[in-house]
Amino acid sequence: MLKLPVIVVNCKAYENCVGEGAVRMAGICERVAKLMKTTIAVAVETADIYHVKMAVGIPVFAQHIDADEPGPHTGDVLPESVKDAGAVGTLLNHSEKKLTFPVLKKSVERAKKAGLLTLVCAATPEEAKKIAELKPDFIAIEPPELIGGNISVSKAKPEVVTATTKAIKNIPILCGAGVKTKEDVRKAVQLGVKGILVASGVTLAKNPEQVLKDFAAALQ
Repeated sequence: MLKLPVIVVNCKAYENCVGEGAVRMAGICERVAKLMKTTIAVAVETADIYHVKMAVGIPVFAQHIDADEPGPHTGDVLPESVKDAGAVGTLLNHSEKKLTFPVLKKSVERAKKAGLLTLVCAATPEEAKKIAELKPDFIAIEPPELIGGNISVSKAKPEVVTATTKAIKNIPILCGAGVKTKEDVRKAVQLGVKGILVASGVTLAKNPEQVLKDFAAALQ
């Protein structure tokens, strides 16, 4: 388990965050993590996991894994392979990689069997409560209509966050979708979250290092 509170930076497939860009972004995350004494993890494309892990000491997550067992599955991303590459965990069920509940259930089971932490995204409090039955390590509440926007869920729909944190007590809840400022983060903490899942707010920022410093300070 990662030390809380935690910031998870999802590099997605942004042009500046793949290949050497992923290593650079992870390096920024590591510098801020050390300076601010905050847990910061980075989620990168499967092909970048090994190179990022060799370059930094912060936790590295896969952005996705598939539920299939090893076998004739061309193109699948197996949990065993990302674990061997250096990942400590995986995102699952992001709105850009949505899974049916049966597939999600098997994916969580496969990840746990491989020794990976699981950070599962939920679009609504109701979905989060159903996901909690799978006992993932973290749940991120992210209304899809706010992802990539300029208004955070903690401001636009605080009731979505509080409904989740009040209903789920045994699993750390992270806040995602539209997190752009330290005020967004402070508000999320007031609503009961244990960290944030961010992407464009950091990866596309003019000064991602300063943004991360602000986020880390707001979490403390």
